[in-house]
Order: sequence, then structure tokens, then C-alpha cells
Amino acid sequence: MKTRLAIALLSLFAAANPSFGGSITLDKVLSNTLEKNPAIQQAKANLEQAAGRRLVLRATAWPNMKAGVPGGVQGGDRAGNTSVKLFGFVRGSLIQPLINAAIPPSFRRGDVGVLIAQQQLNLAVEEQLHAARLAFYSALYHRELLSVRQKQRERLDENVTSQSDRYRAGLVDRGAFTTATMEAAELDPLVESARRGYTAAQLQLSQEMGVALSSEVVGLPAPAGELKFSPVDVDLDREIAEALERRTDIKLAHLLVQAANEDERIIAAGYYPSAVGSITGDYIPVSGIHREGSTSRTQDFLGSEIREGAAYTWQVIDNGKVGGAVLKARKAREINEIELHKLEASVGRQLLQIKSDLAGIAERHKSFAGGGENAEQTAAAVRQNLGSGLASQLEYRLAEGSYLKTQTGLLEASYLQNVTLAEWDRATGRYFQFAEDVH
Repeated sequence: MKTRLAIALLSLFAAANPSFGGSITLDKVLSNTLEKNPAIQQAKANLEQAAGRRLVLRATAWPNMKAGVPGGVQGGDRAGNTSVKLFGFVRGSLIQPLINAAIPPSFRRGDVGVLIAQQQLNLAVEEQLHAARLAFYSALYHRELLSVRQKQRERLDENVTSQSDRYRAGLVDRGAFTTATMEAAELDPLVESARRGYTAAQLQLSQEMGVALSSEVVGLPAPAGELKFSPVDVDLDREIAEALERRTDIKLAHLLVQAANEDERIIAAGYYPSAVGSITGDYIPVSGIHREGSTSRTQDFLGSEIREGAAYTWQVIDNGKVGGAVLKARKAREINEIELHKLEASVGRQLLQIKSDLAGIAERHKSFAGGGENAEQTAAAVRQNLGSGLASQLEYRLAEGSYLKTQTGLLEASYLQNVTLAEWDRATGRYFQFAEDVH
């Protein structure tokens, strides 16, 4: 059995340091996730189990051969025979199904079972790669958010120092110094929140990659690169059509319907006749061996022999056992068909919602980008005027708050676009393609 995994991923970054304690690119994150993630490893083991179940289902068509070598000591007094004898002989049997309506659907069910396990592996890989990608973006976002807030805190600390010097020089009252100190202290929770978010994202990234944190691992993985915003235009109609062909969950739903149909046919085989052919034989190296339960010499083993035969059975009257099982399997198939139709119908709505989200994020980024430069210039001018006593502490606070809000908004818009594009790739089935030769 040959397995090929081909990963098609979007927007990858530059090369990374291979150690988990250093920087790591998205490409490396996804590669490590595919190799070491526990959920993916379990799905691979389930694929091997499905191959074993296929062999079991196919066994119904193949002959069943048994052989035995009875032996022992025979003695007693019957018809003048009083000697004690050692005996041994070979007995064998071969049973071959000749007519069985369950054989063709059993073969198909075994193949479908392997395909289902493959798609379940695909689905597990897709889910874990998606989770790793989101964790990577989250780590980038919180790291850059921490950087923005730390820079803001440094400017506020500089203002505290400046107001302290002005207060000592008698240029401002104590209220200005106190206000500047409170403004700087108000940013501490935001800085710590970003730091905790970054650490949590790093831990999640390590978990998705299957990294066991120990004393041998120096630090947590640090994502390489930065979040970027770029205009996106999608062809909704074309993407919907391609998603219906590519998506793993839809392929899996089709296979579940097919599997339920084959299960129903296997059960319905109980309505039809079946026949088996049999060959049994005994090889006896000596004569005069009594058959168990025999009452005369004519019933004893006279020598080696081979017997052929066939058996034919047909359950003419069903007591409900077969019919009830068929009805249960049919309803399971109908439920799977309904779920498949619901899943296919939801694709268009899901992609339309994601496209709408992308448009909203683009407008949000445009709004923040338009005011970002003005907010930065205003904050710089107010800082300069505050130092010369031409601006109040309230004006400085409002200017710095506006600038922080603008920078945070731009960063959040970039983060949301990357996350939404990841959802788009998942909804359109773009993460990877998996091919399996089942023959």
C-alpha cells in the first residue's frame, strides 16, 4: 500500500531555526505538526486498522482449510481383537463458498472502509494543521501587540520623568505629575495581558507540534515574521464549485453513505440462498483402527479416503431478524444522505459569510490606516507641546490613547484577515491533497 501526502499551503515565511527554542516559520510549524501531532498519529493507526478489517471482510470469499493429526493408544477386546495398538492419522477439510450474495458487497465495503479511514486521516490532518496555523498567527499577534504596548509604556514613562522634573522645577503642580504616573500605570494590565496571551499562544503552538516540554527544550517556539495585510479578491461561484469537489468532510460524507449502502446489501444477503462446497479426507497409515462410536468392523476406518460434497441453504421464511436489520441499515443510510445534503448546502453560505467578513475587515483596516498617520503626528505634536507647557496632560492622554487605539486596530485587522484567510482555505479544501492506492 503506497501513501502519498502532498501539502499545499499558502503564504509561507522564510527559513527557520530548527530548534524549538528559537524562531520558527509557519512552514516548519506545519511540518512538525504533520510529523508529531498525536491526533494525526492516532488517525494513521486507524488507517492500518481499516486495512485489517478489509482483510476480514474479504475472507468470506476464500476457502477455509483445516487439518488435524489425531493419535493415541487403542486397546480392548472386541471380536477376538485383544492387542493394544498405537495409532495416528491425518484428517483434513476444505470448505469453499460457492454461492453467497454477501461476497460482492463485502469486498466493496472493505475498500470503502479503507477510503473512510483515509478521509478521516485527511480530516485529522486538516484540523490539526489549521489549529497550528491559528496558534502561529495568535503568537505573532500577541507578540506584536506586546511590542506596541511596551513602546507606548516607554513613552508614558518618559512623560512621567519629564513631569517629575518639571514639578521639581516648579513649572507644574503636583496634579500633573500624579496624572502622568496614573496614565503610565493604567497601561500595565494591557502589557501583562498581551504577554500572557503570547505565552499561551506559544504553549498552544508547542502542543499542536507535539513538542514535549522538558528541561532539554530551551524556551518556547517563537514565530518568525510578522502579520501583514494585503487586499484579497475571491471568485465566490468558482470557489463554491471547487470546494464541493475538494473538501474532505464532503468526501467523507459521500463515503459514509456508500458504506451504509453496502452494509444494507450485506445484511440483505440473508434473503438469498447460499451454497458451499466441501472436501474432507482421512489418511490412515495402518488398518484396523476403530472409529469412535462404531459398533461393528464395517463402521471402522478401512483405509485412507476422500469425500466431496456440497450444501445448499435458503431461509425461506424470515422471522424478522434479517428484515429488521435491513430496515435499520437503510435508515442509517438515509440519515447519512440527509447529513450529506445539509453539508453540501452549507458550503455556499459558509463561503459567503467568510467573504463578507473579509470585506468588513478590509474596510476596518482602511479606516484605521486613514487615521493612523494623523494620530501619530498628533501624538508627536502634543508630546512636544506638553514639554514646552503648551498642551495639557488631558490633551496628551487623549492623543496617546488615540494613537494606541489606531496601532492596535491596524494590528488586529491584519490578524483577523490572516485568521479569516485560514478559515477560507479550510472551507475551500485547500490545505492539502491525499492520494491512496487501495488496490
